[in-house]
Amino acid sequence: MISTQLQAQEVARQLHDAHETYKEKSLTHRRFKHADIVPLLQAIAQPLSVSQVGESLEKRAIYQVKAGTGTTNVLLWSQMHGDEATATMALFDIFNFLSAHGDGFDAFRQTILSKTTLYFLPMLNPDGAERFQRRTATDIDMNRDALRLQTPEGTLLKRMQQTLQPLVGFNLHDQSPRYSVGKTGKQAVMSFLATAYDEDRNINDVRQRSMQLIAGMNRVLQPFIPGQIARYDDEFEPRAFGDNIQKWGTTLILIESGGYKGDSEKMAIRRLNFVAILSALKAIADGSYRQESKADYLAIPENGRALFDLLIRNATVVREGKPVTVDVGINYDEVNDKTSKQFQYKSTIEDIGDLSTFYGIDEIDATGLTLVPARVHTDPLESPADLDKLDLPALHRDGVVAFKVRQATKDSFPNQAVHLLLDGELPAQPLQLEQIPTFLLMKGNQIKYTFVNGFWKDSRGKVPNGILD
Repeated sequence: MISTQLQAQEVARQLHDAHETYKEKSLTHRRFKHADIVPLLQAIAQPLSVSQVGESLEKRAIYQVKAGTGTTNVLLWSQMHGDEATATMALFDIFNFLSAHGDGFDAFRQTILSKTTLYFLPMLNPDGAERFQRRTATDIDMNRDALRLQTPEGTLLKRMQQTLQPLVGFNLHDQSPRYSVGKTGKQAVMSFLATAYDEDRNINDVRQRSMQLIAGMNRVLQPFIPGQIARYDDEFEPRAFGDNIQKWGTTLILIESGGYKGDSEKMAIRRLNFVAILSALKAIADGSYRQESKADYLAIPENGRALFDLLIRNATVVREGKPVTVDVGINYDEVNDKTSKQFQYKSTIEDIGDLSTFYGIDEIDATGLTLVPARVHTDPLESPADLDKLDLPALHRDGVVAFKVRQATKDSFPNQAVHLLLDGELPAQPLQLEQIPTFLLMKGNQIKYTFVNGFWKDSRGKVPNGILD
């Protein structure tokens, strides 16, 4: 068994290193649309085939990609939630891999294609992808529609499972980048789940196979992201497809793509999906997963919620004339533009107080520093366009990052790192929950950190989180 596991790890390393060869170059960000993938699907050729198997509420075609001639059926679907696109990119990379030859992977590829028949449903929720939102155009969460089947997309998925009766199904998702590995400060880059099929979370042969396959995927991924793989909570959800598909007799593997520092478009996690899925398909094809232990699955730490995007520790704030020491937890949320092709960050102060049991993906030790409001430019501007007339770097050095504007909308997104004041007062006076985090950290009269919308520069002009420049 050890030699088989070592061999799987070596092949996983080779797949990881070769990924760039198969990477679908046209998919460079997560907010691609149905129209972007249709030409890619139309270009797929032997030994793969493409067919339309359904359509969304808004009449967008849902396609199936089929590969292999084996007796073991495997069903894989991505973007059940329209804003969870990481695995869709990985599936197109896998299509390129399965179509290749003469690259040193022919025996690996042939094992998969001769022993299994693979059915892929990339972008199961194209209407949601169009808006880059979780739900379908019906405003129903498809992953809570396994019983009522009120969405055409959910109805299609159940029909595919019932018709194909696949041995294994891969339910491919993205999760919040703020999940941690247990109570550690490590970000959960990938999380797995062998879904429960009943309230008691019993383990039968179908579910045990999920655990064995996940144990193998965990092993081959650990060298790339050591200590950053978690196990999703297995509380039974009677409305969910994953739980029901396990109940209907198909071994269900849930893969959740989390966060990886510096990888906002999830290109590194895309590669990890490529490696994990192909490794699992090989284990299904040759039966090597049977050598795995469910104990190794259960040893994977559960997901925790111990992370903020930014955690400021030990800052001083002054309340009623008295200094108070607080930690400040800040999160960054993406706000789509009108086309849902681009986004801006809107940051929020999520918590204040003793956050010593939490961690930050980024952290600042503010011991000895006082948190005060940022400074407001003395002269109101007519519109955001007037920012171009100012010496913003010099103003930033003086802590001036807020500007009153007479003509602007709440959808105004200036290109500069500034805080526009349309109405109301500048945040941090006093510091409150749900404020936009724009403020200064001072040591006496010296500015040590300048924050705008949660992103910062330090007094040397360095930009640790790479946004505010």
